[in-house]
Amino acid sequence: MSRFKLKIEYDGTRYSGWQLQKGGKSVQGEILDACRDLFASDSIDIYGSGRTDSGVHALGQVAHLEASTDLIPLRIRYGINDRLPQDISVLDVEKMHDGFHARHDAAARSYIYQISRRRTSFGKKYVWWIKDQLDISRMNDAAGHFTGLKNFRSFTDDEQEQRSTKVEVLHSKVYDYGDLLLFHVIGSHFLWKQVRRMTGVVIEAGRGQLDPKDIPGFFRNHSEIPATLTAPPSGLFLEKVYYPGEKINYIARPVINL
Repeated sequence: MSRFKLKIEYDGTRYSGWQLQKGGKSVQGEILDACRDLFASDSIDIYGSGRTDSGVHALGQVAHLEASTDLIPLRIRYGINDRLPQDISVLDVEKMHDGFHARHDAAARSYIYQISRRRTSFGKKYVWWIKDQLDISRMNDAAGHFTGLKNFRSFTDDEQEQRSTKVEVLHSKVYDYGDLLLFHVIGSHFLWKQVRRMTGVVIEAGRGQLDPKDIPGFFRNHSEIPATLTAPPSGLFLEKVYYPGEKINYIARPVINL
């Protein structure tokens, strides 16, 4: 068996998320089916660096693939892509040592959430349009409260897979690109719905409906407020997964131009 590292981009609109799910179409499932056909084998394993929620997109999801094959990485990339729908693409395939694990070896994950300040005919699937005026300064005041190692229990739902709700956020900032605002967050890992709820809190602060000074209270005591502010999945992108030795990019750029 050989192990390969896959870099993948996808439009998550049609999918129930990255992870295989009963009764739902997943990105992992589509890639697994393509690999089974390419390698003419059911003995294929694919593990992602982490799951993305239903409807969430990825610019740089990482997965590792185990397969018995003599194909070179370039042929594997071409072969998988030939069998995938157009909204999923394998960008790169790299042969790795047997001990490499896409999730366990990851050092950090970067997410971008795109917020539109105007109605858009072409970018609706990739932004959250906010009609209200947004105060960028207040949004960044709110975003600043997320950095550090903190208990994000108020920003997720109970799940058996989540052994701990503590997450170290390395970077949390809102960038202003005119009609488009980007909320950029980098952390050790993220909990289910965490980034979407962080986004909702930041936007509510920008609307003037939430005082950024109230945010530390969400970490001291469990609060239902972030759950009520969960942002839709459309604007969220897994930008990049970082591995040891890779330099982290703290500057976010738009995925689409308005």
